[in-house]
Amino acid sequence: MTAITADEKASTHSFLEVWVITIGHALTHWYPATFYLLLPLIGNELGLSYSQIGTILMFQYIAGALSNIPGGLVVDAIGRKGLLMALSLFWIGFPYLLMGYANAYWMLVACTTMIGIGNNLWHPTAIPLLARRFPDRKGFVVALHGMGGNVGDAFAPLAAGALLAIFTWREVVIMNVIPGIFMSAMILVYLGRLNIDSGKEKGKDIGDSLKKTLAGFALLMKNRTLMLLSVGSAFRSMTQGSLMAFLPMYLAQQMGYSPVWVGSCMFALQAAGFAAAPIAGHMSDKVGRRSIMVSSMAMSAVVLVMMAVAGQSLAFVALIAFLGFFLFAIRAVLQAWVLDAAPKNMGGSAIGFLFATQAIGGAIGPFVSGLLADAYGIVTVFYFLAFTIVIANLFVFFTPEKDEPKAQAA
Repeated sequence: MTAITADEKASTHSFLEVWVITIGHALTHWYPATFYLLLPLIGNELGLSYSQIGTILMFQYIAGALSNIPGGLVVDAIGRKGLLMALSLFWIGFPYLLMGYANAYWMLVACTTMIGIGNNLWHPTAIPLLARRFPDRKGFVVALHGMGGNVGDAFAPLAAGALLAIFTWREVVIMNVIPGIFMSAMILVYLGRLNIDSGKEKGKDIGDSLKKTLAGFALLMKNRTLMLLSVGSAFRSMTQGSLMAFLPMYLAQQMGYSPVWVGSCMFALQAAGFAAAPIAGHMSDKVGRRSIMVSSMAMSAVVLVMMAVAGQSLAFVALIAFLGFFLFAIRAVLQAWVLDAAPKNMGGSAIGFLFATQAIGGAIGPFVSGLLADAYGIVTVFYFLAFTIVIANLFVFFTPEKDEPKAQAA
């Protein structure tokens, strides 16, 4: 039997560690959110098609899919959570610095591939750590962590849009690296002072720990709840990844919005998700994960169809915030549900597998959307996204609400 640690017994800890990790999470989203806003400018300068832009993001997600599972296994086997989170944040930010000097399509592909690898360390480390430190408020603290991502996604387009009125996109990319370096150092120092930075059992070497983790992962792959949620999440990631890539291009190229207004619309999308995330997380702790997720994804599908019908009108812009409220609120609920079903000592591996399948969906979505946009017009992307979120909802609907048998945790 797995011993219950002090972390698992405690229901409350200082919320300062939650805020430190949440701010770090905000920056892991800050960089991609800035990049989405820059994509129309980069595409125009380098003469890229919709398909090429979709392919750039596809390589990023493929790299994440290939590296997320090994990253989760490393987290469970070795630990060193402060170091891993600091390394992840630096690894995400540094390739964006290199993009400032890119002048060819293949250089952008190489940089986004590096980002996909670096990003795999953050979530398998941070999310299980928070859930383990606050077991009675799992959905809520994971939602707060998710809010950090929403803050980064929301304010990055605003800041980047304002900076683009003064600087070139290359200068903006270079300036972006400074906050990431500062936050990496802060995480490394602060979490290093807490007694949470060890992932190995006392007296066990890394090889023995990794062997046990691999054995646990084999059992984890038989977990029906994890499998259904992961496949459903892959389809949801098709929706989110394509939306984040093609919504700015639709606003800039079809509706003629300036970078400032495009950034404002992307802010509205994420700010609505920011407001909804803690509500959804708290409610999922009280009434169950499935009911929150099914209703939110159903509403997302409805809003996406309404956006496609609205076309180039103010109604399209007004619907953006409604979409953010429903689509982004459930990320934390999904992650908390996965941790509910996984053994406590396999949280990093479970989250790593979840994000690996999400990365596969994230790779397919922008690529298919780019092909559709080139062939039939960019508005068809929104119909495609409504279809993918409906498929995601079907997998969630048939996922068992209860945890997997406790024998799997033995």
